[in-house]
Amino acid sequence: MRKIKVKTPIVEMDGDEMTRIMWKMVKEKLLCPFLDIDVDYYDLHIENRDRTDDQVTVDAGRAIMKYGVGIKCATITPNQDRVVEYGLKQMWKSPNGTIRAMLDGTVFRKPILVSNIKPFVACWEKPITIGRHAYGDVYDNREIRVPGAGRAELVFTPEDGGAPLKMTIKDFKGPGIVQGLHNTDDSIRSFARACFRLALDEKTDLWFSTKDTISKTYDAHFRDMFAREYNESWKEKFEAAGIEYFFTLIDDAVARIMRSRGGILWALKNYDGDVMSDMVASACGSLAMMTSVLVSPRGWYEYEAAHGTVQKHYYRHLKGEETSTNSMALIFAWSGGLRKRGEIDGTPEVAAFAGKLEKAAIGVVESGIMTGDLLAIAEADPRNRKVNTEAFIDAIADRLKELTTGNG
Repeated sequence: MRKIKVKTPIVEMDGDEMTRIMWKMVKEKLLCPFLDIDVDYYDLHIENRDRTDDQVTVDAGRAIMKYGVGIKCATITPNQDRVVEYGLKQMWKSPNGTIRAMLDGTVFRKPILVSNIKPFVACWEKPITIGRHAYGDVYDNREIRVPGAGRAELVFTPEDGGAPLKMTIKDFKGPGIVQGLHNTDDSIRSFARACFRLALDEKTDLWFSTKDTISKTYDAHFRDMFAREYNESWKEKFEAAGIEYFFTLIDDAVARIMRSRGGILWALKNYDGDVMSDMVASACGSLAMMTSVLVSPRGWYEYEAAHGTVQKHYYRHLKGEETSTNSMALIFAWSGGLRKRGEIDGTPEVAAFAGKLEKAAIGVVESGIMTGDLLAIAEADPRNRKVNTEAFIDAIADRLKELTTGNG
């Protein structure tokens, strides 16, 4: 079978634990037999990040800037337990956060819908896309463990030599904690534009929500910048397309979302988007049934699995026990990156292959062949059967062969 040539290299970022095991299977069974592809490979395994003092993550981000498209496996963001487990030098930052800060983009996450798994929220008829601001907030914060009594202050020192701005955060009477967050007008503006552009392209309503009644400067600034961008550049286009921009408090938005029919783009700040995208994914079936792409205003794209490294299944795998782990999000990370690579390079064969890969994966689930997480929530059908991690990918490979040879 003639392999399809991918014209420009793709940045590949390998990951950790069970997702690393599946990542290798996906490449060997679903990509290499069909594609002639060059990758610029970066190993983001936690031990390699520790070995390189996390320079490998920075190098991967720069490679995405060079080639335009990156595809990332799930990775560990270490806590203290992980530092001990892997013997790390320190608690390294989230690689996702590092790369997102470098690319200054917006993360869009959308459920992968299949006909035999209905959303847990019965009124959801269409997918809800989460637009997550991928810069700043808690992911690039600074924290201090306050040892005892004293004053914590917020200070800004102007570069031009002007008078510093200063306010007291807290007069501590004893030990505590303090945290500093930041954002920039340029990044917020890019976030707003990316969301308005995608909503217009997909002809879908755009909601944006913050807690500006409590955060009267930080969150309110997001609100005001979105409103200014909409009124100056998008209002007439939205009205002509018959779609709406809507702002409300985040708690009100959550209540409305749970009663909506779906079919909207919900724009959220960094942490809010992280949490709500997991909620939407779980309500639509599984955390492994969610696409995720970081879109930079400078034309760079990073596709990734929206879920974690599936730690429990990895420990079972190490013991030689059988696992039934869902690889759909990893597969769709590759298909999304390949489709975008094909669009940028002007190679429709590559983009078409991405579509066939997704069709094969969805077709396997709809035929009743599923991993354990999906079987537990699928509609009852005598065809339904649970398969292990590798058998699920094998079934997709068989169906992909049929589609690519014209027999599917």
